[in-house]
Amino acid sequence: MARLRWLWILLVVCLFAAGCDHRPKRPDPTKGAVEGIVLCADTGKPARFATVTLSAAPKTKTNASDKDENSDEGSPLPATETAMTGLDGRFRIEAVEPGHYYAFATQEGYLDPLNGLDFARLSGLANDKERNLDAIRQWKDHLVVVTAAVHRTSEVSLTMERAAEIGGTVTFDDGSPAIGMRFQLLRKTEKSGMTEVGLALFDGWSTRAVSDSHGRFIVTNLPAGEYAVCALMPTESQDSAPRVCLGNTLRNRDAKTVKVQAGEIAGGADIVIPLSGLHTVTGTVTALVDGHALGKGTVRLLYADDREKARETAILDDGSFSLEYVAGGKYILQVSGAQDAEPKASEPSAENSEAATAKVPAPVVYKDKEIPLVVQGEINDIQIPLVANVADTPQSQ
Repeated sequence: MARLRWLWILLVVCLFAAGCDHRPKRPDPTKGAVEGIVLCADTGKPARFATVTLSAAPKTKTNASDKDENSDEGSPLPATETAMTGLDGRFRIEAVEPGHYYAFATQEGYLDPLNGLDFARLSGLANDKERNLDAIRQWKDHLVVVTAAVHRTSEVSLTMERAAEIGGTVTFDDGSPAIGMRFQLLRKTEKSGMTEVGLALFDGWSTRAVSDSHGRFIVTNLPAGEYAVCALMPTESQDSAPRVCLGNTLRNRDAKTVKVQAGEIAGGADIVIPLSGLHTVTGTVTALVDGHALGKGTVRLLYADDREKARETAILDDGSFSLEYVAGGKYILQVSGAQDAEPKASEPSAENSEAATAKVPAPVVYKDKEIPLVVQGEINDIQIPLVANVADTPQSQ
């Protein structure tokens, strides 16, 4: 189920971010065509070189022979078609399968569904059909229904709405610009919760914004709303990046927010990163039975009062981990998904390759563990021994 859910999210990124390669098709007499024009709502002018997307409306169960409408298997992912507008703002998509579609257009500076959808809400739904329908509900005010039919060219007119933007500067507390910082935005939802904007998937970051040589940044393509802005230090991914949020706090819950209206440019989202009072926590994860290092898994540092995630990192092949830029305070150190490092494969010969493959044992998985941790300064070489899950423990143990 989790794999199907992520396949669906990949498709959403593909169709809403125009991330898939849809080359122009030749006319097909057994199918239809869709053409039209895209206009910019703020100027009334044609939207030149905008991306137009057609996403097939989810199919519904029509008779008893159809597959269960509550199953992922019975709810295939919707077909999509894309095209780019010309200098006149017009587009044409050939060879469109007959059926009902939702059409929308995207371009830099205008509303982007990828920044408007609540992916946390979508991923929590039971199947693809529910996710498709909920994504449509979330973005229905920006979709136009069009029907493609055989031997027919369907006309559609689309309008792109100017998006909101949030900008500011990121500096260190000695006054120097923080160059190359990445950013995470959290938007307040109807139920007063916070949901992440965008989706950290392809390159590990949920927004494309990066601070320039003067520490300036701007996040574009946002729907109107109330946002918390966090600067992320440029590590390998968003999950492991140390952060400082608006209000100069390291905690998401304490971050100040900024409200922005459609088409508005909200400036002054300035963040200062401290250079002192931050510490490094390092350690090693081992197997309790014999002390050998565990080379896979995740280490998280959670705030002790509400378990908000402060930092996260992967366990290295030698069992070590390092959490940098940790502020003083009380935490819970959590180790999860730990297992033995995968053995380095030797070059197989023709005669022993099958035998070697058969002898490779399944990795032993170890029980998750949490320990309290008080950070008042540098903490080096914490030793965390883990017990193997009984079902995965070899008979020799």
